[in-house]
Amino acid sequence: MEIILKEDVLNLGFTNDIVSVKDGYARNYLFPQRLAIPATDSNKKVLQEMLRQRSHKLEQAKVQADLLAGKLRDVLLKIKMKSSSEGTVYGSVTNAMVAEALKNQYDIEIDRKKINIPGGHIKELGQHKINIPLHKEINVELTLDIVPEE
Repeated sequence: MEIILKEDVLNLGFTNDIVSVKDGYARNYLFPQRLAIPATDSNKKVLQEMLRQRSHKLEQAKVQADLLAGKLRDVLLKIKMKSSSEGTVYGSVTNAMVAEALKNQYDIEIDRKKINIPGGHIKELGQHKINIPLHKEINVELTLDIVPEE
């Protein structure tokens, strides 16, 4: 019997795969657990349409991420922090502060959860590299300059 998997099944296949299994396995386990549906002509058409729409949405997301990456490539972000005479910052610079600085200085909104700061925070003055993954194929490295507050 041919079925369409609704979820990943170990040693059988991944979501949206069309696979052949024995009738009893499908009827007694996969269908009751809602792990699969029968691969009828109508279900195959629905699957193809869903995959087509998903690929279109993924392509649109990639284009948007590429445009945002173009804006971010030349950005030198400055954040003023209170610091000691040795160059140690009082407190720390976090991803939320970086997201707020991007919004205030360049009018670019990025979710703070997407901003990767090595070690989770920065506690020293100077220039630091941070990574922002915008898409699974697009990563932007941003230079962050921590300067002392006057």
